[in-house]
Amino acid sequence: MIKFNLLGIPITVDPWFWVTMVFIGGGLGASTTADFLQVALFVMAGFVSLLVHEMGHALTIRKYRLPVQVTLQAFGGYAAYPAGSLTRMQSFIVTAAGPGVQILFGVLVLAVAPAMSLTSPFIAYFMHVLWMISFIWAFFNCLPIFPLDGGQMLAAVLGPQRARGLHLTGVVCAMVIGLIAFSMHQMFVAIFMGLFAYQNYQMLRQVR
Repeated sequence: MIKFNLLGIPITVDPWFWVTMVFIGGGLGASTTADFLQVALFVMAGFVSLLVHEMGHALTIRKYRLPVQVTLQAFGGYAAYPAGSLTRMQSFIVTAAGPGVQILFGVLVLAVAPAMSLTSPFIAYFMHVLWMISFIWAFFNCLPIFPLDGGQMLAAVLGPQRARGLHLTGVVCAMVIGLIAFSMHQMFVAIFMGLFAYQNYQMLRQVR
């Protein structure tokens, strides 16, 4: 487990974060030195982009004078702060800051990528993966499926009295996207959407 501070915010990187990033980056199929180097570059790009995402949350939380710490774990991360200390509007802003900052970061990387890519094919690959992960991760997190950022923003908009609508939306969206992913043979995405659908279904049963 790796721990460090960034801009005064404690950061913890769980070992499973590296394992899952290696898996997503094609580590199981790597066989040559070039393959392993590309996997390593993918992992580092994922680390930078996801850290930017979580720092977007964390710095916004700190703006509201709350203690915060960031954890990167398997398939993502989170910024932890005292529960119940933000209004619904503040919660929406904090949640939106993660993908918002990540998209801006992706735009910046995309702008400088052509110049940086001239130096080395591996740098070109790193820059390409960096902006791709930034855009894809931000878009994925904005889906209205709890507990993704989009689902949490929807929760802030609807309020606790409309929790049934929140989780029903999560079930429907996750099932539709999961079926589309399955039809396109994207089994990894389909499995995740199935888990989200089941999670929201369980929550839906609790609020009926």
